[in-house]
Amino acid sequence: MLIDDITAILGSQAGYLLEHTCETIQREKLHTPGPGFIDRVHAQSSRNNQVLNSLASLYRHGRLGGTGFLSILPVDQGVEHTAGASFAPNPDYFDPENIVELALEGGCNAVASSFGVLASVARKYAHKIPFLVKINHNELMTYPNKYDQVLFGTVKDSWNMGACAVGATIYFGSAESDRQLTEIAAAFEHAHELGMATVLWCYTRNEAFKRGGIDYHSAADLSSQAVHLGVTIQADIIKQKMPETNRPGFKDLNFGKWDEAMYGQLMSEHPIDMCRYQVLNCYAGRAPLINSGGASQGTSDKEEAVYTAVINKRAGGAGLIMGRKSFQRPLAEGVEILHAVQDVYLEKAITLA
Repeated sequence: MLIDDITAILGSQAGYLLEHTCETIQREKLHTPGPGFIDRVHAQSSRNNQVLNSLASLYRHGRLGGTGFLSILPVDQGVEHTAGASFAPNPDYFDPENIVELALEGGCNAVASSFGVLASVARKYAHKIPFLVKINHNELMTYPNKYDQVLFGTVKDSWNMGACAVGATIYFGSAESDRQLTEIAAAFEHAHELGMATVLWCYTRNEAFKRGGIDYHSAADLSSQAVHLGVTIQADIIKQKMPETNRPGFKDLNFGKWDEAMYGQLMSEHPIDMCRYQVLNCYAGRAPLINSGGASQGTSDKEEAVYTAVINKRAGGAGLIMGRKSFQRPLAEGVEILHAVQDVYLEKAITLA
């Protein structure tokens, strides 16, 4: 797609998103994605050369290879959301090979999935596309349902199957978050010792984060503090949901600590400014922020994916990790949506706000 195509997809939102100038956090204060990001940023850290090589594998693969941006296909929903509910729209994806083929056809930097999915086809594909193994999950077979991320395997298992990275989720704010944090901090340390990159899903989770009809799980302040904690345990790449409101979660829920400047000076109601606050909390972009694509909504998926990608890129983010919008439909349509997202990051006319 060209910029005219992207503008047409954005429709009435085009000017709002493409012409916005961020006056809360100037772009000069950020470590921004682009060619040479590993040399400029990652290489300044304590990461060893093998980790840098693994990160380079991620950054060099697919249609976005060499740009400093990432497009990752995540398919762990068979565990997280039950396989039947996730794959009923397209039963082809019960077969793990089709998951990897979608990532290849879609020009992704990496494919992210469970131990079982990736191990079942590792000998055929681990050398063709970077593997990102999700080492913990929440599963919905326990009755009544619980919400707790538990380890499904070891970092060594991931390394043995040829993966270049491991990923994990922490439910920040949950009663189990302290255990998850210490488990994953230790797992990430081991991954770095083995030369693997690390990606953290930094989700907020607590029923108390819903009050008065408002869901603060996606509030910019809570989600941004979650990513700050994620970078603190040395995640190389941070995954977070796109912030949906700048309502003061800490203040309204009366917990934690806040400063009025967080809401009046460091962010606004504009989605690019809220996403930039997430980037700021990723050590000013030293840990790249990738936002999730969200659930499939049907015919509007392509428009929503492009909308999210434009916000992420203009905020200073490093890409999207998008699954259900692509695999819950025929292969050609899934590839088309993945390419549409990647085209946003390839389009030089879309710049930092």
